[in-house]
Amino acid sequence: MNSELLEALEILEKERDISKETMFEAIETSLITACRNHYGKADNVKVVIDRETGEYRVFAEKEVVKEVEDDVVEIAVADAKLINAKAKVGDVIEVDINSKEFGRIAATNAKNVITQKIREEERSAVFKKYNDKEKQVVTGVVQRFIGKNVSIDLGKAEAFLAESEQVKTEHLRINDRIKVYVLEVKDSNRGPRINVSRTHPELVKKLFEAEVAEVADGTVEIKSLAREAGSRSKIAVWSNNPDVDPVGACVGMNGSRVNTIVDELNGEKIDIINWDENPGVLIENALSPAKVVFAIADADEKSAKVVVPDNQLSLAIGKEGQNARLAARLTGFKIDIKSESQAADAPGFRLEDYYDESEEYEEYDEEFDSEGEVEE
Repeated sequence: MNSELLEALEILEKERDISKETMFEAIETSLITACRNHYGKADNVKVVIDRETGEYRVFAEKEVVKEVEDDVVEIAVADAKLINAKAKVGDVIEVDINSKEFGRIAATNAKNVITQKIREEERSAVFKKYNDKEKQVVTGVVQRFIGKNVSIDLGKAEAFLAESEQVKTEHLRINDRIKVYVLEVKDSNRGPRINVSRTHPELVKKLFEAEVAEVADGTVEIKSLAREAGSRSKIAVWSNNPDVDPVGACVGMNGSRVNTIVDELNGEKIDIINWDENPGVLIENALSPAKVVFAIADADEKSAKVVVPDNQLSLAIGKEGQNARLAARLTGFKIDIKSESQAADAPGFRLEDYYDESEEYEEYDEEFDSEGEVEE
């Protein structure tokens, strides 16, 4: 039976991530509980289990006395000498208890103690595992729909994908395998409640960390990210190694890396641009794929004026203003975009003060000072 006990504890440890030591302690507690139910007291009862062999011993510590008044905690000298010939009044000796004498009710209660401990440890192990994954990405399978919310099977736990955290253009189906961002993990009597998201901007960042080795090791940094889930994301990247092209590293050969992420996001478009400490240059980059004639940024006001070629205005603004909106979120600047014609009609504006008309727009290079203003 002892070998069966050890085998059972090893199975619990491997399959449910419950340590054997924890279960040994639970068994010791259950035996003490059985003693209490059988004898009425158990303050002087001890249980020792050999962790290697599974052998256990249940005994009561009793004081040796001349006359016994309470046989639960006391033992007569004559009886004590049968256990230890050297026993004398005042000594405390260990008296073995035969656990087989415990009644059915006591045994059932002991079993319940062990079962409850297993459940508590299971919940604790699962909570710890996923609490460590908070703010990370995990993979799960769509298990069932709860109204408009979705239950995601993570293996040893279920995650809750609320309607507000779902991408409106996605149509999830049972058994779909998806990646989700862990928002928070809460402990409860029914086990951990894991709230996840498919819309959080950090999901895109974590997917790049998983797919792009240069991002994972810190060579390439994602400096800023803006996202409209299901439609488009913009990320600004920077390389800490002059020999590494940050945009190229994220795109991958023939777009292999970014396409993997786009597929995971069900076709969401991703614009990858170069980060620049100069806010004017950063804003120009952020408005990609539109060409920019020039951008004047006010770092204090966090605002910028941008002029684009007439035929690039709609591209710069984007469908329903999406491109300009994402660029503003990415840079943190309020961006006012005008076409050359609109800017030329502005009072006191002279376009030739800002660029040489003989140059191509894509070759245009404006000099900025440290404040982000155009230098004289």
